[in-house]
Amino acid sequence: MKKSVTLHISGRVQNVGFRYSTRKKAHEFNVVGFVKNNPDGSVYVEATAEEKELDQFILWCQKGPTWARVDHVKIHMMPTTDFDGFFIR
Repeated sequence: MKKSVTLHISGRVQNVGFRYSTRKKAHEFNVVGFVKNNPDGSVYVEATAEEKELDQFILWCQKGPTWARVDHVKIHMMPTTDFDGFFIR
């Protein structure tokens, strides 16, 4: 069963390739949605996938790429949204 979440990721997550790494992981885990930088320095993600893949993707987002530092991730369930791929906005 597909699930959708929003993630608000804070820490050192901009100017470290976070969005590009997130898109790569999304493709690996068959996640659709988007990632974007927020003006406050955080990263925002909307993601939809089968529960198992989505859980793996969320676990990765809680760590991020090697050169990032994730301090906090707020996870919220949202109505299932069907995106056509995973995009950087």
